[in-house]
Amino acid sequence: MRSIILIMLFILLNGCSGFAVLMSGTSIAISQNIYSKAYSGVDILTIIKTDKSIKEHAYEKIKKK
Repeated sequence: MRSIILIMLFILLNGCSGFAVLMSGTSIAISQNIYSKAYSGVDILTIIKTDKSIKEHAYEKIKKK
């Protein structure tokens, strides 16, 4: 069903740059969500291991300089 809708949109919007912008914006939002989840996962592992978040580690390194 989804592929039929996409094919019809491609036929109707042939050469439409607005549709291309819409599709690229969606992929950016998805990739940012993936990066956010990855950061959160690494941050949780860091907190479990060192009792400090990544931000706290960065703050301490900046403060030492």
